[in-house]
Amino acid sequence: MAAAEPKTPAGTAAARRLARSCWSAFWDYETPKVIVVKNRRLGIVYRTVQLLILLYFVWYVFIVQKSYQDRETGPESSVITKVKGITSSENKVWDVEEYVKPPEGGSVFSIITRIEVTPFQTLGTCAESMRVRNATCDSDEDCVAGQLDMLGNGLRTGRCVPYYHGSAKTCEVSAWCPVEDGASVSQFLGKMAPNFTILIKNSIHYPKFQFSKGNIENRKDGYLKHCTFHEVSDLYCPIFKLGYIVEQAGENFTQLAHAGGVIGVIINWDCDLDLSASKCNPKYSFRRLDPKHVPASSGYNFRFAKYYKVNGSTTRTLIKAYGIRIDVIVHGQAGKFSLIPTIINLATALTSIGVGSFLCDWILLTFMNKNKVYSHKKFDKMVDAPKRGAGPGLGASEPSQQDCALTDARGLAQL
Repeated sequence: MAAAEPKTPAGTAAARRLARSCWSAFWDYETPKVIVVKNRRLGIVYRTVQLLILLYFVWYVFIVQKSYQDRETGPESSVITKVKGITSSENKVWDVEEYVKPPEGGSVFSIITRIEVTPFQTLGTCAESMRVRNATCDSDEDCVAGQLDMLGNGLRTGRCVPYYHGSAKTCEVSAWCPVEDGASVSQFLGKMAPNFTILIKNSIHYPKFQFSKGNIENRKDGYLKHCTFHEVSDLYCPIFKLGYIVEQAGENFTQLAHAGGVIGVIINWDCDLDLSASKCNPKYSFRRLDPKHVPASSGYNFRFAKYYKVNGSTTRTLIKAYGIRIDVIVHGQAGKFSLIPTIINLATALTSIGVGSFLCDWILLTFMNKNKVYSHKKFDKMVDAPKRGAGPGLGASEPSQQDCALTDARGLAQL
């Protein structure tokens, strides 16, 4: 009699069936159920939201922002400046070497328009300026010998002496004498200053795209010797009159020349490198940078001195200069088509269109009169299958094939 084949344990068979069922579910494709709601108002909201999202991405993201491009901001830049012109003050003619500081021709320079000159200063003792705090006195007891005021002009000797003019007295100091406000003379240099010409030579480079360009037209006919800047006809002639710069910044030249100020010349290079290089052009703008409406810090001035020998002793002329400081600021960005940002923004656009469905679902399930009916139609409920009782070959706690299934007879029947 042949031996009986061994039977597979019932628990093992159930486990295999459960594994096959669950593994099959892993490979199955699932798609959401679509419910058509015949509601005109809700349909209008849905299409309007989709249209707005589509317009935002097509018009603003892709057309205005050009988000299909790879971008680089902040070009590498060089600036060279040169000022030309002469002016005059009382009994003197001033040329570029005297009124432009510093003379190297960098992106920041000053054009002197007014000076207060204190000539023939020598090392000695003299009355302190009345502008210095606690400098006025009535007797020597009011002055402390050896005291040094950081805002003053020198070291106090301990004596109280008459001031340069009037009946007042101030403490005597050991310093360059006479002090500035005791004998300074004001001279205005701004009479011809509006006609000064400023050449601003600028070159930029975008290393990511290996793109370079300058703001001067490549011509060999002496073009720069007889042209001045014009936004339309002479865009690549970066020679500006000082009066034009101040006017474009919205300032009064006489007032600015008297008190001084800072003017920014902003050169913007926004380049779409999908187009030809001729479409990448500089754009100039001008504005005042210092706070002119704050009395404590308005205007611009600085001091320097010229030294020489008189009868073997060192003498200097102190000059407090008021002027117009020019700051040339270069910025910009370049863009060129790239596949990666294009794919990213397209995926974002397609995903964002789903916001309309989310919004309308929320309205449908929250505010509509039949929201409970819509909810029942939209969602299938998951019901746990009842466990089988203990029987031959299957324990009470062993899972059945129905444990991996979704059951909702009523919902399925309605669909």
